[in-house]
Amino acid sequence: MAASLAGAAAAAPARSPDYAAVQGRLQRGWNSWDTNTIAGQVLLPYGLEIRLGVKKESAENTNAFLPTVLIGRKAAGDETVYPGPHSYDGAYTEFRLTWRGVALRLETAHAGNDLVMLVTPLSKPKPAPASLGAASQRINTSFRSEEEATSQPPVAILSAGMVWNRPGSVALEGADIVARLPGEVVTIHAAAPVLADSQVPVTNPYFAFRLDQPAGISTGQARTIAEITAIIARARAGFAARAARAGTAGAVRGAIETVLGWDTIYDPVGARVLSPVSRIWNQNWGGYVVFDWDTFFAATMASLGSRDLAYANALEVLNESTSAGFVPNFARAGGWKSWDRSEPPVGAVTILGLYRRFHDRWLLADSYDRLLRWNRWWPAHRRIGDYLVWGSDADSAPINPDDLSPGTLQGAKYESGLDNSPMYDGAGFDGRLMQLADVGLMSLYIVDCDALAEIAVELGRRQDVVELRARAARVRRGLATLWDPVSHIYRNKDLRTGRLSERLSPTNFYPLLARAPSPKAADQMIRDHLLNPAEFWGDRVVPAIARSDPAFKDQDYWRGRIWGPMNYLLWQGLARYDTPLARSTRHTLGARSLALFMEEWRAKGHVHENYSAVSADSDTVPNSDRFYHWGALLGFMAPGVADDAAR
Repeated sequence: MAASLAGAAAAAPARSPDYAAVQGRLQRGWNSWDTNTIAGQVLLPYGLEIRLGVKKESAENTNAFLPTVLIGRKAAGDETVYPGPHSYDGAYTEFRLTWRGVALRLETAHAGNDLVMLVTPLSKPKPAPASLGAASQRINTSFRSEEEATSQPPVAILSAGMVWNRPGSVALEGADIVARLPGEVVTIHAAAPVLADSQVPVTNPYFAFRLDQPAGISTGQARTIAEITAIIARARAGFAARAARAGTAGAVRGAIETVLGWDTIYDPVGARVLSPVSRIWNQNWGGYVVFDWDTFFAATMASLGSRDLAYANALEVLNESTSAGFVPNFARAGGWKSWDRSEPPVGAVTILGLYRRFHDRWLLADSYDRLLRWNRWWPAHRRIGDYLVWGSDADSAPINPDDLSPGTLQGAKYESGLDNSPMYDGAGFDGRLMQLADVGLMSLYIVDCDALAEIAVELGRRQDVVELRARAARVRRGLATLWDPVSHIYRNKDLRTGRLSERLSPTNFYPLLARAPSPKAADQMIRDHLLNPAEFWGDRVVPAIARSDPAFKDQDYWRGRIWGPMNYLLWQGLARYDTPLARSTRHTLGARSLALFMEEWRAKGHVHENYSAVSADSDTVPNSDRFYHWGALLGFMAPGVADDAAR
């Protein structure tokens, strides 16, 4: 099987010296690199991890141990995490945890090349009832949180060991834990009284601390809790000061940095740092999963504060290109990819945006050939006449027996990225292609051609410019036939019957991105549909299907929920028009998107995969991940957040 997987995927290109330097800078120092827990700090490039586990000490039959911590778990008995700040480079991280009556805060910070970790109990003692005797009063110093009480203080376990099968040895030597790594020795010091013995399912050397007071560790030199607390306080203040320098946009930038910080991991197989959509998704996909447009959007968001991370995300998703030439819908741990389908083509416009911000010409050279091949793939494999359609190729190899979607209408829906959108209910499918001319795909493809042509000019690829503009012109001609002069909007077209679809979603506004409508027609679209409260407008904008659509009431995934990428693409489309209506609508869209984002960020620390269009609580459905990075695109659109990012 390994051979067939290798044969199906295009070989990842050798890293250019510039990109090798990017990954080299990212792969240094302590950070939350381990996809399996946010409560672990790993030292790269070595792979030494110091990980927090929590033991609940209680009465008979109720002891429990929490070996890993993740944001957004939902099962009964799982931990609840409120994620605090996480700088891109790991210089400061913080989260609060509640679990089975235990409540604590974990903070980490750098002191030069050293790491400090501070665990602070947040539960407060609950006095025993007055009816109990004096002896009971003395022993009943239970710790209580919102969930339940535990009869003894919890125990924090800070263990140290090697991850990813990296070479090195870790052992308890006297009062310290000593890691002997290739070319370096790291000594880990306890900064609080250590329990002599604690029954925990941990095989690595560890310190056990009873959490009736703060506990912590430091590497390098021994430090007291007071010294660690001071280091933590300086790092916390540094994060806050950077946000303050951004003015009113600082809180939003801090939130974006935090969600990307917690979602960024190290992939030891690919020897790369990148930002999958969330750690919960990583668990379900064998260690990581990289989705096409999700990861390009992560690159755009990361550009606000980390050029290296922005470049890594953009180039690593391109590195997943298949031998057929397209960026797949997904690439996951174990070597599997969606060899049957791609996803929306937003790569060229992302790379061009990064180039305009940072002006590194090597980025264009590194990515151009793969972007061009992907651009050529669409009309070669997804064209019917002058129209582009979504599809899925049943004969793609190797065959994943667990994926039944290749060669089906559902596979084509997955290629759209809008997995259960009502737009595609009942669409025709010929075994490879959806029989529906898609306004959104055609608009994004035109944008892809235009951005790639601009990159080609920068690189002196004149012949490619002619080719790209010719392809864009053909798709523009097809898109023009989808304009409905009666309702003043572009509509998808059933290619079996020739009828325009009655269903509307934000993708029907994507022609704004391609500057397809005239300014007058653009204003008609905005006025008659986007600002129509019966369809899309309101305090909670913009739903993934019109409010008047029967599917809106489902509020299930793409059936009526609000999605950061849809709002973001619509916001970008409005920027293409300098009419008073387009400008004011864009401003209001940004402000309302921000309000939607900050509502749950402040209350719960959630960054939703998608948001409710009808309720202030977006936790009302099970299939909206609570820490999915592209939800932060809603904040990215706020005035001043992205506009001044290049300064």
